[in-house]
Amino acid sequence: MSEAKSRDPSSANGATRKPWVVRAALWLLGLGVAAFLAGSLVLGMVLALAYPNLPDISGLTDYRPKLPLRVLSAEGVLLAEFGEERRNYLPIREIPKVMQDAVLAIEDARFYQHGGVDYLGVIRAGLANVGEARSQGASTITMQVARNFYLSTEKTLTRKVYEILLALKIESALSKEQILEIYMNQIFLGHRAYGFAAASEVYFGKPLKQVTVAEAAMLAGLPKAPSAYNPINNPRRAKVRQQYIIDRMLDNGYITAEQHAAAKAQVLRYRQMSESPSNAQYVAEAARQLIHGQYGDETYSRGLNVYLTLRADEQTVAYKALRRGIMDFERRQVYRGPEAYVDLPAEQKELDARIAEALSDHPDNDDLQAAVVLEADPKKVTAALLNGETVTIVSEGLKPATSGLSEKGNPKTRIRRGAVIRVIKAVVKGKDEWTITQLPEVEGAFVAMDPRNGKLRAMVGGFDFNKNKFNHVTQAWRQPGSSFKPFIYSAALEKGFTPSTVVNDAPLFFDATTTGSQPWEPKNYDGTFDGPLPLRRALAKSKNMVSIRVLQSIGVGYAQQWITRFGFEADKHPAYLTMALGAGSVTPMQMTQGYAVFANGGHMVTPQLISKLTDNKGKVLYEAPEPVIDESRRVIDARNAFMMTSLLQEVTRSGTAAKAQAALKRPDIYGKTGTTNDSMDAWFAGYQEEVVAVVWIGYDQPRKLGDRETGGGLSLPVWIEYMGFALRNAPVSEPVAPEGVVNINGEWYYDEFTGHTGVKALSNEDAKVPQPATEAEKKSILDLFKR
Repeated sequence: MSEAKSRDPSSANGATRKPWVVRAALWLLGLGVAAFLAGSLVLGMVLALAYPNLPDISGLTDYRPKLPLRVLSAEGVLLAEFGEERRNYLPIREIPKVMQDAVLAIEDARFYQHGGVDYLGVIRAGLANVGEARSQGASTITMQVARNFYLSTEKTLTRKVYEILLALKIESALSKEQILEIYMNQIFLGHRAYGFAAASEVYFGKPLKQVTVAEAAMLAGLPKAPSAYNPINNPRRAKVRQQYIIDRMLDNGYITAEQHAAAKAQVLRYRQMSESPSNAQYVAEAARQLIHGQYGDETYSRGLNVYLTLRADEQTVAYKALRRGIMDFERRQVYRGPEAYVDLPAEQKELDARIAEALSDHPDNDDLQAAVVLEADPKKVTAALLNGETVTIVSEGLKPATSGLSEKGNPKTRIRRGAVIRVIKAVVKGKDEWTITQLPEVEGAFVAMDPRNGKLRAMVGGFDFNKNKFNHVTQAWRQPGSSFKPFIYSAALEKGFTPSTVVNDAPLFFDATTTGSQPWEPKNYDGTFDGPLPLRRALAKSKNMVSIRVLQSIGVGYAQQWITRFGFEADKHPAYLTMALGAGSVTPMQMTQGYAVFANGGHMVTPQLISKLTDNKGKVLYEAPEPVIDESRRVIDARNAFMMTSLLQEVTRSGTAAKAQAALKRPDIYGKTGTTNDSMDAWFAGYQEEVVAVVWIGYDQPRKLGDRETGGGLSLPVWIEYMGFALRNAPVSEPVAPEGVVNINGEWYYDEFTGHTGVKALSNEDAKVPQPATEAEKKSILDLFKR
């Protein structure tokens, strides 16, 4: 057989097939290269066309975020923010590393390695997306900045291309630190919080520099979806994501194994959205109005920081003291019944939802919590709170609502299953117990000021700002009652009266021509008359008949002009004898200014709320000058102020405000109670040389507080609670007698009124002409005072 014939046919076919396979492979390679080149050409054309159309990024290179107006206390505690966006811009060097690491761990671990687009991340996400039903993103922090500033959120190829191009452009213009700084201050994190500094305050009530690993991980989980991973709205889902981020921080070497374990175990405490760090809504609103008057709508976007004169701790004490005083009064009132009634289902799952729905219409008012009654009888009430807790009220806690639990009570005010009531934790016999209460109808005001310079130390304009934004400190014009008497006595000192001048505390009657309105037969609060009294004792006991006789003697016109020295408006105090009993109109702020004149030795000071204003970078835009109290501000003689302080000390030592010195255990306390006709307004105004404070309690629409309600019983306890805190570190300091006064037998006199020129007494007929005392009469007056 020949060699040709002996060859395998398949070998010949293989030989002819091999070139074809090679040619096919080469063709495919050529097509691939051509496709790649064509794609690159098309992509290059797209990039060439798109890049020039990219938006200008000067908004990033000169980044000026919308920053809210921030109101801070004197020591820098945040009191309130005003603006659409809550944001506290922090330079990257002030953002703690743990917060940066938490963000990088979950959002962009290769942030410092890539140039704006993480190609490895894109490949990894692409492979993950092939194997999973849900998509996995690959956006870097730079790409997120590009998207948040310039692009829509729609998921299209065109937007992605622009996002990549913008990221590259941003990376070429800004450093990594600048990009991360913008991202961490701009990103939305829920509850109007923009940036992690604001989110830390919103969710945890603390500065960002204080966050732990666990807290940083929780905050870092918010950018993906603030509503879905919000620890307040969705605590379970937020917890899962936080735990994953803590793991990622360990995997990336940002934390140690010990830190990882501690962060995993930490139980986080969140700030309730209704909380106000220092309960300063009224004072913050006053500051907002002042700044808005200067800067207009820019107030809410240019990042102004307004520092107030008050301290956050004193503000909180004032707020709690006023609320406690009002709630003590409320416990003495008749129970007005539940706020609403709801039908409760029998099923537990449905019950919880129905309770939550019902209580959403009755939000908690600080410590006054709303609850739905589950069971009720005269001996026990069980109720559910919004947080799911069930509370039981028994014994003393039921007393404020006795009428609502009586089987014979009014059905409209009956506490039964489904009733929406208010409960509060109160100290009952030394223990914290739940007690039934109700939202008060009565209002109040508190204001404290440093009389040496006018700087406000605390201001509470009402019981609850969310319920009633009317600031009673500055806007409520009320009758001051007996708390106004010191200003009449001050006028009398200039007319020859002395603390030992005797005036008869006897009945009086005036016809309509004298009063300017209708016949008037004034009474003392206790309904008794003590006969002849020295002025010191009469003021201490707040004797109305004495005050009227003094005013009648010195002349109502003279007194009307005299009170303007203290900042009161003459037309608000008609020149009638009723002015002696405080029948005019004042605001609590005016009363504070007036008493400050006595406290600082006779000078008028202007209330000051704002101490400093800065921009978001700390540059001082305004700083209030330190007030100078000199003779140009003098409105009354120093000896007049000294004598009035001596008289007002007697009020707090042995008079209607004797509880003040007894409770505070210091003699340098001065002030006056005030209760208006029919007990419609209850006041206490008082001072120490470092602080003057005024408390008012009453109804917005004036009506009787109650026959036994007085300034000494209602307002004085509030004042004592605040002053106990404000003066905790202040040494006892009583005023030194100025020139022009002399002490005789333990009583103070003006030099010129120690002989026959002073007013020794007013006759029973209310003589309008002061009569000088003889030496014998003066001795009898002093003897009378000593009794």
